[in-house]
Amino acid sequence: MFEQAFKNIDDIFHKDAGCSSELDYTEQSSWMLFLKYLDDLEGEKALAAQLMGEKYQYIIDDAHRWGTWAAPKDAAGNFDHNNALTGDDLMDYVDSELFPYLKGFKQRAESPDTIEYKIGEIFGEIKNKIQSGYSLRDALEKVDELRFRSQAEKYELSHLYETKIKNMGNAGRNGGEYYTPRPLIRAMIDVVKPQIGETIYDGAAGSAGFLCEAYDYLRQGGRDKKPLSTNDLKTLQERTFYAKEKKSLAYVIAIMNMILHGIEAPNVIHTNTLGQNLQDIQPSNQHDVILANPPFGGKERPEVQQNFPIKTAETAFLFLQHFIKMLKPGGRAAIVIKNTFLSNGDNAAVALRKDLLENCNLHTVLDCPAKTFLGAGVKTVVLFFTKGEPTQKIWFYQLDVGRSLGKTNPLNDNDLAEFVELQKTFADSDNSWSVDAAAIDAGSYDLSARNPNSGESVEHRSPQDIMIEIADLDAESADVLAKIRTML
Repeated sequence: MFEQAFKNIDDIFHKDAGCSSELDYTEQSSWMLFLKYLDDLEGEKALAAQLMGEKYQYIIDDAHRWGTWAAPKDAAGNFDHNNALTGDDLMDYVDSELFPYLKGFKQRAESPDTIEYKIGEIFGEIKNKIQSGYSLRDALEKVDELRFRSQAEKYELSHLYETKIKNMGNAGRNGGEYYTPRPLIRAMIDVVKPQIGETIYDGAAGSAGFLCEAYDYLRQGGRDKKPLSTNDLKTLQERTFYAKEKKSLAYVIAIMNMILHGIEAPNVIHTNTLGQNLQDIQPSNQHDVILANPPFGGKERPEVQQNFPIKTAETAFLFLQHFIKMLKPGGRAAIVIKNTFLSNGDNAAVALRKDLLENCNLHTVLDCPAKTFLGAGVKTVVLFFTKGEPTQKIWFYQLDVGRSLGKTNPLNDNDLAEFVELQKTFADSDNSWSVDAAAIDAGSYDLSARNPNSGESVEHRSPQDIMIEIADLDAESADVLAKIRTML
């Protein structure tokens, strides 16, 4: 039922002039799903309070509650078409009254970690793009058919929402930034092994896929499938997951994704993570586990670069410095980064590799095949490291799935099963090998993943890979020239 409802909603958006792609479909369904979820949640809490002989204080007032404007019911509990706003009346209400009311929660909230504050931020960032009040009425009625009550219903809804996020990557524009293949995320979590009581952080959250998968992993008892206590569940809800996201749409989707996975008030902050000076990060801000896939290929302004000891315009390199600083001593991280980081000869890359090897134990490097990320023009690796101890030995694993990856043939959990199993003991195989840190060149700190078991083969890089690296080097040169000009 839920899958068909989602398809029906997308069909409605497809016919509306204000929605042009999967990005718009997901954005518009997100704010409706959020309000429907909130109404169901408040209904459950009100019923629980009534059974305890108490009165529940609703977050949303009567005039703006879902059942008043989106899905009014008659005395028999059926949809009341006579009292349901539609057409221009519905559009005027949503744009001129509902959204401003919900946006105002940000100013009225007691603190940023409340659901009230999240409501205000969401509706301060997102806009109603639907142009027809009749299309909006049809969509609202479809959303009203969805239920958030049982765990099975929430699981199905979260799964379908993940599918919508994945489809965003196929819609062009910047949708691919929001989606990391879930099998890869699950493998990263299996290696890092987060535990109840530890905090988990992603400073480049996107759609919050890492945190949602980590929640599912811990909710099911982790690797040992240990039953959770009431206190464990409370810890998972309130004091485990932390995230930051710069882009408005991704921020809204991250919150919605976490909510659908069962986290009622996500600790997601809408901010430019790289705008924080590393010197301002205190031990109280640090985390036990970091899981992330920061954007790469982007460029940051000179004033942002001043927040970091290793100056570079490359966003991925700035994020890596941020993540190292945000880890507690002994904390564990798994970070996706483009594979050219392992060998780039520019000063920033060399300095960053040196810092990583000297101040962290870079124990594992997973070399991912081409097209692991749909639409990405570069290959990637995953760096697994522990903060606070120098690297002694690095275990490399070259992932060979035996086929060409693509939209119809994506990465799956079985592809990563051998990696997860061999990594437990850092075992050598045809696809894995170890390198002593002492053998790494102390001038270049080159960490290129060259499989000694593959013979003397030559890797032929694609023209797109080469052009991207040339563009990166050109940008680096432009930064250097700009600095020289300021000195003259």
